[in-house]
Amino acid sequence: MSSKQSNSTIRHFLQLTDLTLDELKYVLKRAQIIKNKFKRYEPHMPLYDRTLAMVFEKASTRTRVSFEAGMYQMGGSVINLTSNDSQLGRSEPIEDTARVVSRMVDIVMIRTFGQERLERFAHHSRVPVINGLTNEFHPCQILADVLTFIEKRGDIEGKVVTWIGDANNMSYTWLQAAQMLNFKLHISAPKGYQLDPARIQGIPQEFYQEFDNPLDACVGADLVTTDVWTSMGYEEENEIRRRAFADWQVDNQLMARAKPDALFMHCLPAHRGEEVTASVIDGPQSVVWDEAENRMHAQKALMEFLLLGRLDEEENA
Repeated sequence: MSSKQSNSTIRHFLQLTDLTLDELKYVLKRAQIIKNKFKRYEPHMPLYDRTLAMVFEKASTRTRVSFEAGMYQMGGSVINLTSNDSQLGRSEPIEDTARVVSRMVDIVMIRTFGQERLERFAHHSRVPVINGLTNEFHPCQILADVLTFIEKRGDIEGKVVTWIGDANNMSYTWLQAAQMLNFKLHISAPKGYQLDPARIQGIPQEFYQEFDNPLDACVGADLVTTDVWTSMGYEEENEIRRRAFADWQVDNQLMARAKPDALFMHCLPAHRGEEVTASVIDGPQSVVWDEAENRMHAQKALMEFLLLGRLDEEENA
């Protein structure tokens, strides 16, 4: 796929459901293959001479390093644009920026605020657009998290994932994953920070359950995961949230309610002593560092798929 192709052939990744179940499983399998090559120091450069543009309206260490390192490892090059560099939607309409940038690069990753901004860009782009994070969804992180679970525990189908924290972009993307991959999501958040009924309308109860008490939410969990109490853009609510979430800290007591071999994940950055204790995030059940590394491998597989499609069967060996 190149920037000369028509919009009708372009595949974007704006939320997890932009992939079919079969495609999602393919990307996860490719990520494992690509990671194994990486660990063997085996060059894998299918994106030679391709260029990734990264547009950051929200800053991130992990997103930038994982996409940039991953693209270079696959033989491509990277252009990094901050909000000051790109002025997306300020010095010119988002639509015009999309039309121009997508004529010069092969794929675009955007980390921004509202999902609507991402969708407007993608609608006018001649190349694939990837959601690096929006207020509504964080699909690349969930790709990495599911990949990590599969590595450590096998198929996630039929398992229980517990989300401790507010209804944010992570929890809503986990909910999409639960429906696609057929597992149960337990969610516990303080009153006022729970799932928006309008966003979960029509989702069968078999895929999720809300709990007032975080201890109850952890019972039987195969994975316990959380996020900071105050996401980027909500800093003015920090003290209010700190009080509201005081009983929603993932500590040893919560982890003891989960299965004995339950994993702990956190999308990072983490605040030890707030949403998670040091004994948990630095403890034996934590896989946060593998999880962080897997952002790169999952995203490499994703970019490969969006640009090249499925590779021949022999490439999957």
